Amino acid sequence: MVGNIGNVLGAAGMGKIPGADGPKSADMVGTDFASFVKQAAEDAVGTMDAGEKMSMKGIAGEAELTDVVQAVNSADITLRTVVTLRDRMVQAYQEIIRMPI
Repeated sequence: MVGNIGNVLGAAGMGKIPGADGPKSADMVGTDFASFVKQAAEDAVGTMDAGEKMSMKGIAGEAELTDVVQAVNSADITLRTVVTLRDRMVQAYQEIIRMPI
């Protein structure tokens, strides 16, 4: 299942989850969750920015239609992934708040 999530994030331009492809490599040792989230957010912003730039090139007639469609679809997938993750985090936070002390 973690491998599937890694593939989805990779397809969305958000990078890979450390350990999603099996054993950790030497460069992944010591990667903490905060670093992973930071890198995923930076990748998401980069994908959205690339989609906007490609759209502007498409409007100006400087890019192929297939490249524009691919960049916009990638940005759309990234946005949907980020919104879904946000909704899940809010839902988890609300469940924690409702727990009796």
